[in-house]
Amino acid sequence: MDMAMKIFGAVLSIVTIIAIADYVYMRNRWWKRLKMTVQETRDEYKQQEGDPKVKGRIRQIRMERSRKRMMAAVPQATVVITNPTHFAVALKYDKDMAAPKCVAKGADAIAFRIRELAKKSDVPIVENPPLARALYAAMDIDDTIPGEHFKAVAEVIGFVMRLKRKSGWKAS
Repeated sequence: MDMAMKIFGAVLSIVTIIAIADYVYMRNRWWKRLKMTVQETRDEYKQQEGDPKVKGRIRQIRMERSRKRMMAAVPQATVVITNPTHFAVALKYDKDMAAPKCVAKGADAIAFRIRELAKKSDVPIVENPPLARALYAAMDIDDTIPGEHFKAVAEVIGFVMRLKRKSGWKAS
């Protein structure tokens, strides 16, 4: 009987050790199966957020449409204020407006296109590099001019109005 108890105790100890090892192994295996693969993570992201390529294309189309709307507004501008090569800001003003508003702005290639459209549409172009840089940095499309630039813009628009009275809307 004493020998049977020793054998039973040894078998019970071995089975307990095997059971604990099996529990640890199965638990680790279960945790690994719960984790998603890199591909599953990408697929879930695409499903929740949308395909990044599609989102990028949509963003690109929106930017193109916005640029086309902005360029379409240049011929109705009162004046285009430029830094000779880098910046262009097209402003529109009439008697009914409280302050002039920005209808188009651009840097480098877009500024060049704004100047071209202004020349074709006989919109006066005034070179004032400090004002052009300041307005470009301070305004977005459809914003009215900031108060700190009101005096300088008023002088430019006054100059343009005098030009209009003397010789019409000829591009300068």
